Amino acid sequence: MPRSAQSSGPVVASICGRTHRGRVRAENQDRLLFADLANGVRAPHSAEASGRGAAVGPLTLELGERGAVLLVADGMGGRAGGARASALAVAAVHRVMTAGASARDGSDGDAFVGRLRCALDEAHRDIQEEAGRDLHLRGMGTTATLAGIQAPFVYLAQVGDSRAYLQRAGALTRLTRDQSLVQDLIDAGMIGEDDKHTVRGNVILQALGVTESVRPEVTYHVLRRGDVLLLCSDGLSQVVGDDEILQAISQSPDCLTMCDRLVGMANDRGGPDNVTVLVASVEGEGLEPPSSSDAMERRVWEGGG
Repeated sequence: MPRSAQSSGPVVASICGRTHRGRVRAENQDRLLFADLANGVRAPHSAEASGRGAAVGPLTLELGERGAVLLVADGMGGRAGGARASALAVAAVHRVMTAGASARDGSDGDAFVGRLRCALDEAHRDIQEEAGRDLHLRGMGTTATLAGIQAPFVYLAQVGDSRAYLQRAGALTRLTRDQSLVQDLIDAGMIGEDDKHTVRGNVILQALGVTESVRPEVTYHVLRRGDVLLLCSDGLSQVVGDDEILQAISQSPDCLTMCDRLVGMANDRGGPDNVTVLVASVEGEGLEPPSSSDAMERRVWEGGG
């Protein structure tokens, strides 16, 4: 369990995101956020109702001790409610993470993870409170996959089925586990991965604002030089396979091209849902190069955060 997130040299991140309403939905209920905690740079975006895609970046910056956060949120609960819930999640995460940022967190993984959890808890309360004030918003909620980077570590806090992947040295690893009925059936051996599309509906097991309480699953991973971190809504993962995602990342010269290709692939498959992708590519002397001994499996955080 890491206790220090301080790297031994500079770490540079290239970040780009894209969100699109798809080919079927009337509006985009997805939201994305990137925030550099060193200076509060904030870039939330959503696609316009006309269907044009909205993009953030490409941005290139050196990551400081305070780190950076990336968030993908997929709203649900009707046209008004889903968009409002994901927007409230973006606002709460940005508020909590920037207000609590301090250089001291750079040497304390528990403190950083604690703020990630606090941010999602506050987003959950904000959504519930607003739904309680407006009958038209009852039942609204959102998924949230939140990545906090404090080099050389990335911490992931997940609620719902928006995913995070890591591409390293030509291989792609899924860092999150879908919190869904379908994933439970796959894990229990009742259906195969190829049979998941035969299950009617997409029932997720927890979402911000919907369930009485939420318990984000927190994992952590050691970053290596050249890693590419991808966060996405299920508008991508439901129609584009992991092998295809890997191919799109590997064959793209930069983060913007990766985002455009992935969104394009989802829309080429009919674009049945809003699709959002957020990519961070990391380089620099502060990260070790990848090696054959690197462990790519999911590591559950068991610290005090």
